[in-house]
Amino acid sequence: MKNIKNFLVAIILVMVGFTTQAQVAHINSEALVAAMPETKAMGEELKATGQGFDTEYKAQANALQAKLKKYQAEASTKTNEENEKRQVEIAEIQQKLQQYLTSAREELQKKEFDLLKPIIERAQNAIKEVAKTKGIKYVMDSAPGKGLIVFEGEDLLPAVKAKLGI
Repeated sequence: MKNIKNFLVAIILVMVGFTTQAQVAHINSEALVAAMPETKAMGEELKATGQGFDTEYKAQANALQAKLKKYQAEASTKTNEENEKRQVEIAEIQQKLQQYLTSAREELQKKEFDLLKPIIERAQNAIKEVAKTKGIKYVMDSAPGKGLIVFEGEDLLPAVKAKLGI
């Protein structure tokens, strides 16, 4: 019985030692990144780029519509061979328009990734610096879907925002 009691006391002391040495905190990384001014600037830049793509797409689509109406109006005055050539031309223009749309989306996604990467790196570096300053060994991400493990840890969001001047 005395051995069991000593064993339980030893386990409790080991557990207390782990909890005092392994400081744990949490931060919502998505909230931090969203609060950073660079993210707002990135959003404005992406919006402007997207609007440019949208304007170009609409111009090409309107040109296609005008050509389609013209060809439909002239169809009865043209030969079957000419009408078939025009149908092929319209189909090619439609395909190019679809390719433009796909390429614009891909380019916008790439631009978002390229702009977001340094923002995330800056946030991660600030989190590391604040955690090091506070002697925190583990920081869990409390953003939805990121797998929060510890609820009782210190929330670093206010301190990291202060570090970034937000």
